[in-house]
Amino acid sequence: MFKQINLTSAPTPKARGQLHGQQATTQIGLSLTNYTQLFASCGIDWAQACARATALRDAIGALNPAWIDEMDGIADGCGQAPGSIYALNCRTEILPPNYLGAATDDGECTAIGVAPQASVGGDVWLAQNWDWLGVQRDALVRLHTAAANGTTIHTLTEAGMLAKIGYNHAGLAVGLNILRSVADGAQPGVPVHIMLRELLECDSVAQARQRLATAQAIGFGASSNIPCADAQGEVVSFELAPAGWAEWPAVNGVMTHTNHFLCDTLSPHQAPMGPSLSSAPRLAAASAQGANGPHDLQTLQQVLRDQSDGLLSICRHPDPALPPQQQVESVAGVIMNVTAKRWWIAPHVPSEVAFEPA
Repeated sequence: MFKQINLTSAPTPKARGQLHGQQATTQIGLSLTNYTQLFASCGIDWAQACARATALRDAIGALNPAWIDEMDGIADGCGQAPGSIYALNCRTEILPPNYLGAATDDGECTAIGVAPQASVGGDVWLAQNWDWLGVQRDALVRLHTAAANGTTIHTLTEAGMLAKIGYNHAGLAVGLNILRSVADGAQPGVPVHIMLRELLECDSVAQARQRLATAQAIGFGASSNIPCADAQGEVVSFELAPAGWAEWPAVNGVMTHTNHFLCDTLSPHQAPMGPSLSSAPRLAAASAQGANGPHDLQTLQQVLRDQSDGLLSICRHPDPALPPQQQVESVAGVIMNVTAKRWWIAPHVPSEVAFEPA
């Protein structure tokens, strides 16, 4: 299982970051190495990456200055320059709009949310595979931290980043699917990984909408989809882009999403996708399996272990024909019972390992 770091004892965001940096120094170093190579493959050297990320500092501070303090604390704790930690948290905004079509032939992530009417026992679920570069698996950590109102937060993220996939004990869970629009990176805006940490401060999907409205006034730096579910039973996907944000609802109590825009207001902004991208077949597979409810932990494991379409399946195995820096695979699988406030993590390709309670 991925290393767990408990940050709940830290009295301030800066102290929280320092503790994160101290306890994840090795993993942060690996993450910096991997992203240096990834950005270079896109023609972006590390100095440029740091400069682009630092240019987003004002947008982050406008949303919530605590996140600047926490990132500065991480840098202090692990002995890195603040710009390097900003670059990790802004990696989606630094990658070019054509990343999914040019740098790799694979997509990233399949998510499914289940409302009470589609689940066994009326529970709310949010689950996804996180598909990314396999070399980044060893840089993952589980952060056990706290929101400003005192509620506890659990998030599986890349070391040095504030958040990614997770839930809080107020009853809200979030996930992440990368999307790409033609306007990504064209202007400063709130980075998606910062937005995820901000949303983990919320106690409901309704409150998450309010936070997204606040962020839209600042602007979004790049595109992504945030699957979201709350213990009250609401399940939805929030698509974000520099052009704005929109909602993709659950159908018959099940929401599925992959890596292309589904909302009519944002789909015209879709960046070109490579001819072998798997977003459409994965969405079709997830939607078909999602319709075969009612769902529980076992059925959601089956969805995330789907291998029905070879290398284009929901459960992604690396393509050995590609260089290591382009081998996208299911780095981990995550299943969250939002009602019970529990989660299970598969710390490798889900078809090869058990989903462990975390």
